[in-house]
Amino acid sequence: MSEQTTSRFVLARRPRRLRRTDAIRRLVRETQLTPDCFIYPLFITSGTGVRRAITSMPGVFQLSVDEAVKEAAAAYADGVPGVLLFGLPESKDAVGSTAADAHAPVQSAVRELKRAIPNLIVVTDVCLCEYTSHGHCGILEGDEILNDVTVSHLVEVALSHATAGADFVAPSDMMDGRVAAIRQGLDERGFERVGIMSYAAKYCSAFYGPFRDAADSAPQFGDRRSHQMDPANVEEALREVETDLNEGADIVIVKPALTYLDVVSRVKERFRQPTAAYHVSGEYAMLKAAAANGWIDEPRAMMETLTAIRRAGADIIITYYARAAARALRSERSDRSNRSDR
Repeated sequence: MSEQTTSRFVLARRPRRLRRTDAIRRLVRETQLTPDCFIYPLFITSGTGVRRAITSMPGVFQLSVDEAVKEAAAAYADGVPGVLLFGLPESKDAVGSTAADAHAPVQSAVRELKRAIPNLIVVTDVCLCEYTSHGHCGILEGDEILNDVTVSHLVEVALSHATAGADFVAPSDMMDGRVAAIRQGLDERGFERVGIMSYAAKYCSAFYGPFRDAADSAPQFGDRRSHQMDPANVEEALREVETDLNEGADIVIVKPALTYLDVVSRVKERFRQPTAAYHVSGEYAMLKAAAANGWIDEPRAMMETLTAIRRAGADIIITYYARAAARALRSERSDRSNRSDR
């Protein structure tokens, strides 16, 4: 029996008409997810031929420079335009002195990546937490992080990355004034073309645990509440973003992504500037764990998650799923092409 003969009323609008086929759904799709918006985080360590699995982040590895070049080249072939580098130094001290070493893993990786894949966008994390023996993001006096002393050291780190060939430096420390200081330092040394992708709204989150395993950056005492943001605040995030933009940030990052989609949306709506969201390690690990237990369909959950971040307003998504999502999107396009050829 037809719908028309059973209906007792006429509907002027039937929203389901626009959901009837895949082609129609794509025609009216509001949010477009493409590999062009992905940045792929990589953890760089010393040595050669190192590809060390990170237990809490299935599918993610600590990579020596040669392996990082291979991984980045594969990601670029998948359609991922850029990488974000984190370093694992051979030695640490109280002031994170190796962070600015021209021959440290990150600086070495930048040079090799730009040589091997010139068009790859290379972004470098600028912070001291991976390099300090105490695991905090800055230089300490007792239990207190010295803001301005730390900022001076961060400028040197950023300069070492720029000298190596980085396209963007990404200060993630949340010290006051670090964007202005880094911008001034870069410009004075002739690096006006190097951009700043600032972690402008970085929250003190419970979802960073697996990253701290990967980067060996867990604080040895206390926490990071004195500089990372209170999860309850959004107006403060807007002030932080405005400050970083005024100080010279070219792109602003909200971190984490999923539990702060409202912040992503507010930032994009207020400032209309290039906005990134970091789909962090804990958010990634939760999907992996649920999928491993058979509780979710991982490919669908991955795409739904990344689409949600994009829908909230993110122009750029930093995600450990970058390669998998890029391959899935390419496969979807290929399937459509094959169907049309037939």
